[in-house]
Amino acid sequence: MPRPDEILYPRRPERTADRRKESMQGKLLDEFFDHPTLLAVSRLISHGYFESIDHPISTGKEGGVFRATKGEGFVAVKVYRIGNATFRRFPPHALEELRREVSIRNLRTLIPAWTRREHTILARLREAGVRVPAPLGYSRNVLVMEYIGDPGGAAPRLKDAVVDDLDALYEDLVAEIRRMWEPGGLVHGDLSPYNILHWGGRIVTIDVAQAVSREHPQARELLRRDVGHLAEFLTRRGRKVKAEEFFARVAPPSAEA
Repeated sequence: MPRPDEILYPRRPERTADRRKESMQGKLLDEFFDHPTLLAVSRLISHGYFESIDHPISTGKEGGVFRATKGEGFVAVKVYRIGNATFRRFPPHALEELRREVSIRNLRTLIPAWTRREHTILARLREAGVRVPAPLGYSRNVLVMEYIGDPGGAAPRLKDAVVDDLDALYEDLVAEIRRMWEPGGLVHGDLSPYNILHWGGRIVTIDVAQAVSREHPQARELLRRDVGHLAEFLTRRGRKVKAEEFFARVAPPSAEA
């Protein structure tokens, strides 16, 4: 016979799932949303960028991306962690450019500057016709962007996507990286299947804050590394691609100057 507490509070699978969800949400709240970050979120809500944060899309050591509700649709909210672990993951070449652009005294100015930089680079790439999430706004360490996906779920990263036409994927990668190089005038600098989304048969590039100018001394080296990672990925998937051939297509001699 069931115990009285089990009659009043049955141990249904839904209750277990709810407790697990609440525990995860509490952990995420502690990890990402300190008091200053909550104030930034509140500021963005008061300015109409979104109404509520729903759930995480992805989380990592640098920060997390969350789906948020706005009216009948969604936006993506990226929250950078404020801390030394985040700072140590930023590539030196991008930090060097950031320091030239703004006065940075400590982490409390570095992370907001990095957030603002990502917003600026997204806008620059959109203007050049590169397929990236539209930047919508930012406050402190919180960036609001276009949501890529549908109500059923966010777009998968390329590493997890099911791609039927690898030839079309290769051509799309070539076109987008070349557009980033010219007319965008930028090199992503950390491009891989982990920071490219695949949605509607097309790629969408994300995580662009570390991008550097085409005039940067390391630009061509970084571009070679980017296309090398993607050539390896395509080859593993069954579409053999030589990195040098890939590089020649995205940065032909006429576009090198």
